[in-house]
Amino acid sequence: MIFGEFLTAEAEGAVLAHSIRLTNGSFSKGHRLGGEDIEQLAAAGIDRVIAARIEPGDLMEDEAAEQLARAVAPDHLTFSEAATGRVNVYSAVDGLFVADRMAVDRINSLDPAITLACLADHVPVQAGDMVATFKIIPLAVSGAKIAAGIEILRRIPVFEVKPFMAHAVSLVATELPLLKASVMDKTARILSQRLQPSGSVLQREERVAHRAADVAGAIRRALAAQDRLAKLVIVFGASAVIDAGDVIPAAIRLAGGEVIQVGMPVDPGNLLVLGRVGDVYVVGAPGCARSPKENGFDWVLDRILAGERPAPQDISAMGVGGLLMEIQSRPRPRDIVNKPPSAISVAIVLLAAGKASRMGEGGSHKLLAEFDGVPLVRRSASIAIASGVSDIVAVTGHRCDEIETALNGLAVEVVLNPDYASGMASSLVAGVGTRAAQRADGVLVMLADMPGVTSEDLKALISAFRQANGQAIVRAVSGGKRGNPVILPRSVLNAVMRLEGDVGARHIIETSDLPVIDVEIGEAAHLDVDTPEAVVAAGGVLKG
Repeated sequence: MIFGEFLTAEAEGAVLAHSIRLTNGSFSKGHRLGGEDIEQLAAAGIDRVIAARIEPGDLMEDEAAEQLARAVAPDHLTFSEAATGRVNVYSAVDGLFVADRMAVDRINSLDPAITLACLADHVPVQAGDMVATFKIIPLAVSGAKIAAGIEILRRIPVFEVKPFMAHAVSLVATELPLLKASVMDKTARILSQRLQPSGSVLQREERVAHRAADVAGAIRRALAAQDRLAKLVIVFGASAVIDAGDVIPAAIRLAGGEVIQVGMPVDPGNLLVLGRVGDVYVVGAPGCARSPKENGFDWVLDRILAGERPAPQDISAMGVGGLLMEIQSRPRPRDIVNKPPSAISVAIVLLAAGKASRMGEGGSHKLLAEFDGVPLVRRSASIAIASGVSDIVAVTGHRCDEIETALNGLAVEVVLNPDYASGMASSLVAGVGTRAAQRADGVLVMLADMPGVTSEDLKALISAFRQANGQAIVRAVSGGKRGNPVILPRSVLNAVMRLEGDVGARHIIETSDLPVIDVEIGEAAHLDVDTPEAVVAAGGVLKG
């Protein structure tokens, strides 16, 4: 391809690099100029054009991108039509995206004009997610280079989506006197939620003493049970594994299996155990897997559910990228570095999942009530946006479709809490567990049913949090009486993730040993609208 500025009179057959607008029409970028086009340009006084002259062996951008895409094995993938030199690739299933880093690099090393961008290796995806894109940079590219790319793509699976396969999962949980039954109940519930994307089911749970022989017996019983789906056994120990001879690894061997790996370079998740009895994997889950937050257990679980057979080298290769979050005990107070206030980040979690039970059976939803013609939930989200924070997460649950419709068009990440009926704790966990919240220095928890709270109130809370170097709890008060919203620093988020039932973060605030800064915002700190009468009294109009 020869690119440059051409005399219009000599440009027949060239391809325009930029659009040209005329009084009686236009020529778009990529248009190949014919004889009549040359006459029209000359009549308009355009004597030069920037264009590309296609040489023998060149491929136009769309054809080049399409040929590359067609070389990818189409299993579990869909492809967009080629346009402006681009073909996007989407997952057709829920599964695990897998990429060969070296092969992708080889494609991108062929020519800077040929690019392939894709997701990171071993990332879970949902049907419809974009997983890769081919983009040809210039208007045309060497056909020989495209042929070389096609050869790479056909010879090895440069990238693919491995569909999740439904498994029948048996949970073996060990008991010790100090481990509460409520913790074990929560563990089973969170595991069940983890399995949902793959269509897997928690088929059974057995609780046994924290002894190798008892765990081995439970594993054998799980393997002997009649299941129509592929089997998987997950063991949650009441005590952490500290050695390859500890209870869970020993139990796997007693059950007739082999221990593949004890420990992994992913934090949190270091204390995982991976074993196999025959063709069935047995995973000793680390304690962090009692939380829904991403950890090393998820990485191994996803691979098994996608049909992979993790080996020791696969586990050992997870270190790069394996530091997933700050462990609660780090940094210690003496290691905390003062940041400039502007560098201290705050994410807002807007709680909008509740059942609104005090509105009456079958009554209007308080969050859909209109204030100044705007649904309350949208009004609250807009106030959060106006505070100037970059990340806002809205947690929905009850009548989620209507609530999410009311939020359409706003720069808000929406997270569904399917367990909203269990109370506020599950919504806090859903919001605080998001990536946006986990990477922030503090999380401002805002109730969506408080119409008196303004963006200036939020700014005042955030300013106080930043002045405290992000190391204090900040809460709104009215006349010195505690209220909402509240900002929780990163150091207490793990405690939030362990909450259960219809409770908020009050106990955490009172027992954290962190300074608590009260910010006076007036009656807005106490004004929520839980009843139809409260909505009307606050100036709202009942809708929905």
